[in-house]
Amino acid sequence: MDNLNINWFPGHMTKALRMMRANLKLVDVVIELLDARIPYSSANPVMNELLEGKPRVVALNKADLADPEWTKKWIKHFSTQGHQVVALDAMTGSGTKALVSQVEQLGYQKATKLVSKGVNARAVRAMILGIPNVGKSSLINNLNGVNVARVADKPGVTRGKQWIKIGRNLELLDTPGVLWPKFEDVEVGFRLAITGAIKEDIYDLEKVAVRMLTLLSEQYPERLIERYNLTAPLPEDPTEILELIGKRRGCLRSGGIIDYEKARRLILKEFRDTKLGRFTLDRPGEIRVLVDTEK
Repeated sequence: MDNLNINWFPGHMTKALRMMRANLKLVDVVIELLDARIPYSSANPVMNELLEGKPRVVALNKADLADPEWTKKWIKHFSTQGHQVVALDAMTGSGTKALVSQVEQLGYQKATKLVSKGVNARAVRAMILGIPNVGKSSLINNLNGVNVARVADKPGVTRGKQWIKIGRNLELLDTPGVLWPKFEDVEVGFRLAITGAIKEDIYDLEKVAVRMLTLLSEQYPERLIERYNLTAPLPEDPTEILELIGKRRGCLRSGGIIDYEKARRLILKEFRDTKLGRFTLDRPGEIRVLVDTEK
């Protein structure tokens, strides 16, 4: 796939990263919120260095949008790496009780040590980290029962630090979503783009749509066939698949010419709206090129 030419590290993200480093010493546990559809691609590799030695719970959000069989495999994958892990849907609250329980259990160990040193007992403190649009604000609002954190279905809404009290035993530090300053795996950029982590005005829609159709025709061809009333086997050329879908859905200009942009936007929207079903695009065992954090 050609380079997506994405430049995604604006100044407020640099500031947010500095803020995270400064506030890590204030928290007992880190909640790393990942997109269950793309656990590899939504994991910021900068965080591995940043969080070294800090208790961490991996939360696979948007599990309601992911393939449930692959979510089970991801839970096993992270568990074998020694991480606490939970799958959840921050919008409905499914899995959030399990998340809170795991965070409180990890944080209780540090709180007990502080009390033994004469420090007054306090609530467990946790920091939520994750890339833009992964669902941090939705999770906080669901846990708190009130819209205390700003929420929007687009990346880049939360810009500042927020402490949120959750019940009597937990305080959450919300942070802005942060992407990494450089990536060397174009596939990661593609998967972030189609799931909405990257704003649409900074990537090539044509390239993203073509790659999406290629991946779906390889992993879930039956979904495309059923949704768009296509005939098996699907063409190997994704552009031909796009043309067939455009005709089926009436994405046409005068004279019966395919309106490719309209067809691309239709497919991308239906993917994000789960009209094509539940997908997991990242699979355990895939190799991702790591980020050079020194540049």
